[in-house]
Amino acid sequence: MVTEKLRQIIKKVAPDFDLEKLGPQTDLRADLGMDSLAMMLVSMEIEDAFGFHFDAPVDFKTVGDVLEFLKNDKGLTD
Repeated sequence: MVTEKLRQIIKKVAPDFDLEKLGPQTDLRADLGMDSLAMMLVSMEIEDAFGFHFDAPVDFKTVGDVLEFLKNDKGLTD
């Protein structure tokens, strides 16, 4: 559930990226070409999809960082 929702969010924000190439090591900025606006959109989409608000600014580097945060810090599971 968590991974699939995140894939949908990434597809929405970076529609040209081939999701078959998406993995934990995928760099949000370098591989997906996300700028600060896209990162803000991802954060907002994550909040909406998972029903919480970030308490502080976050700076995720990779897809794995996002998944780790959602699973470990928010207790969400696949």
